[in-house]
Amino acid sequence: MPELPEVETVRRGLAPVLEGARLVQVRQNRPDLRFPFPERFTERLDGAVVERIERRAKYLLMPLSTGETWVTHLGMTGRFTLDGEQLGEFEEAAPIAGKHEHMSLCAKRDGRATRVGYADARRFGFMGLIASEAVEAHPWFAAIGPEPLGNHFSPAHLAEAFRSKAQNVKVSLLDQRIVAGLGNIYVCEALYRARISPLTSAGKVSRPRLDLLTAEIRRVLEDAIAAGGSTLRDFANAEGGQGYFQHRFDVYGREGEGCRTNDCGGVIRRVAQGGRSTFFCPVCQGR
Repeated sequence: MPELPEVETVRRGLAPVLEGARLVQVRQNRPDLRFPFPERFTERLDGAVVERIERRAKYLLMPLSTGETWVTHLGMTGRFTLDGEQLGEFEEAAPIAGKHEHMSLCAKRDGRATRVGYADARRFGFMGLIASEAVEAHPWFAAIGPEPLGNHFSPAHLAEAFRSKAQNVKVSLLDQRIVAGLGNIYVCEALYRARISPLTSAGKVSRPRLDLLTAEIRRVLEDAIAAGGSTLRDFANAEGGQGYFQHRFDVYGREGEGCRTNDCGGVIRRVAQGGRSTFFCPVCQGR
């Protein structure tokens, strides 16, 4: 599943085309993704202007001139694609491209039209239209914790969230009520960088280690965004390109390989935690 850096990469790719653009010739090719499309979905999008594109956790949010916000979760295989710009409008409604593309539209800005498609082979993604003033109270967002790249994410926040918590720190960090948008890959990488064992109870992580962990979570996310995210199976950005951060993983997916820390001598292990694979160095992260 695309994690925060991948969703942020998609947001940045869509912004130059969609921000300030009027959506026209909207089409959908099926009634549902993971959930049904909103009622009158194409009609409510058609003619609206995208005011901006935001990201909240793993969601893309596009506030519209109509007073609604178009929300998209990419699920496992969802992806937006951009076709080449052309002057004027397409002669016909924006065409559906391929059997896995479930909606398309034209984004008009500065006298040009760009075809935007949404494909999702496994249909685990979903879309919604929410009144903009009600977004924060919506069940998708009401209980989400602070953004790890935002000002409200801090060692003090983690210390409070982890207080007396017996659950291990790895699974605790995946709880979206504690931190928004963190996923399995980047939690493994951040814990390695902070030299914290994923097996440690969250409540037993010392404050100095929480200071380091907070910094490393920010750093690994920023590094991944700069690399365009990680492409393991299905992720591609809006231009169809792939991310490259997977080539820089220190622990994720490296079971049985040597630790990259100089003079460590450890071998990367994999254990199951909360139904996910956790990768770590028992030497570096056992100190």
